[in-house]
Amino acid sequence: MTQDDLDGEQRRDERPPADMSSEMGVLGAMMLSRDAIADVTEIIKNPADFYRPAHQTIFSAIVARYTLGAPVDPIVLADDLTKSGDITRIGGAPYLHHLVQQVPSTSHAEHYAEIVRERAVLRNLQSACHRTLSEIASGVDDTGELLDDLRAEVDGIVDDTNRGDEDTLIGADGEDFIEQLEELQKNGPARGVNTGFTDFDSLTNGLQPGQLVVIAARPAIGKTTLGTDIIRQAAIVDDLPAVFFSLEMSRTELKMKIASAQAKVALHHMQSQNGMTDDDWARLAKVWPLINKAPLDIVDDPGLTLTKIRSHCRRIKRKRDLRLVVIDYLQLMEGELSGRSENRQQEVAKISRSLKKLAAELHVPVIAMSQLNRGAEQRSDKKPLLSDLRESGAIEQDANMVILLHREDAYDKYSPRAGEADFIVAKNRGGPTATITTAFQGHYSRFVDMART
Repeated sequence: MTQDDLDGEQRRDERPPADMSSEMGVLGAMMLSRDAIADVTEIIKNPADFYRPAHQTIFSAIVARYTLGAPVDPIVLADDLTKSGDITRIGGAPYLHHLVQQVPSTSHAEHYAEIVRERAVLRNLQSACHRTLSEIASGVDDTGELLDDLRAEVDGIVDDTNRGDEDTLIGADGEDFIEQLEELQKNGPARGVNTGFTDFDSLTNGLQPGQLVVIAARPAIGKTTLGTDIIRQAAIVDDLPAVFFSLEMSRTELKMKIASAQAKVALHHMQSQNGMTDDDWARLAKVWPLINKAPLDIVDDPGLTLTKIRSHCRRIKRKRDLRLVVIDYLQLMEGELSGRSENRQQEVAKISRSLKKLAAELHVPVIAMSQLNRGAEQRSDKKPLLSDLRESGAIEQDANMVILLHREDAYDKYSPRAGEADFIVAKNRGGPTATITTAFQGHYSRFVDMART
């Protein structure tokens, strides 16, 4: 066998798995039968399961019409795709009729869909392996991290493949539900992770596992400070394993903020040469053993992606029972893998949905800091609103809870409310909303209950 033959064999081996006949059969059947659409969409949820971009576009157009209850056939689809400018990219109207002609029987649609889905899983596995091989070829600094990244990708593919396999009948978990109801009636709602703010914890019963909690503010209002306050309470006071992902501040900066707040040593004293007094050193020495042994991971990386965050969280969860994740902040996170041509709003929407899935997967509360746009600054009272969330309304939609942070003295240093801060719980899925007033001790880089000032 010649070298050209060997190269040809290798290229064939590396071709992404796909079955064009099954893809065409699925789409043709969907255009002939609404029952086929219902069967197929139980198996294929993502247009990317189709290998050909034209087939992805046609599938999306069919599902859009079906969701609206509108008729689906080659004629109306051709009209929709013409209006969207996609008709040429899919091969023109004749290609839609060609797809219909390829269908022996619409009753086989479910079988075709299973083949399409299977090939998509194989392509995803192939892609994950290629990325791993590429990283190995470019040099590996941390083998453990590489394995964790690959494991996270494969686990994601497995989770996605197994979707819909569970028994969804209302009585499937009936006994568990009754037990949970009896426990709730007897002892009240399970207590979540305490934040250290009495009124807030009374309102929310703590941060619950699986929640995505968004803390949003304009720059320099204190969202990072609030994030470190909550994680201090969890890891240092309550001894709960937690991780703080920082895309903006370094580990040293964050440790200084945490030490300043916990020891009540002025931050500017710690940051100045010979700035700390003997009393400051004594205060720090008293709390340092607690800080030093706290089960708190701090990861500072301006290039953090969701894959890296997920991989690190999984690693911590294997070592100890991870209870809280804080990410500072959402708009600095990078998108990855798909959607390279998407605008930033779409990218942020994908990131927020992924963080919601991460909270559910890890069964821990995930706190994501978020920036607000300038809308509040253009209003007379400067109070933020949900509509001020920057870059994506999907953040509000995905979040279980949204806390808008507001300080009047940030805009008016002579305000009669100087030193006060409002935690505006603007969204609380399944619970009440409220405005909780706290004290801002900027010199110690912390917020505290008003009663403790």
